[in-house]
Amino acid sequence: MKNIQNLHFLTYALIIIGALNWGLVGFFRFDLVAFLFGDMSAFSRIIYSLVGLSAVAEIILNSQKFKFARGYAH
Repeated sequence: MKNIQNLHFLTYALIIIGALNWGLVGFFRFDLVAFLFGDMSAFSRIIYSLVGLSAVAEIILNSQKFKFARGYAH
């Protein structure tokens, strides 16, 4: 159970970072990840990929929680 909590914390943190970055892009046309690590550098692409994978992981983890809460888990 501790591993799931750690995964949730990590994915949540990455989603927040991604959301803040998109907010900066939308409001100010400033991509913080590209500024820090280079425009579409290998490291920037890794960050973008981890943010996307974190969103997918959270969708899966939360959908399992909701199914269990509704009594669908067997």
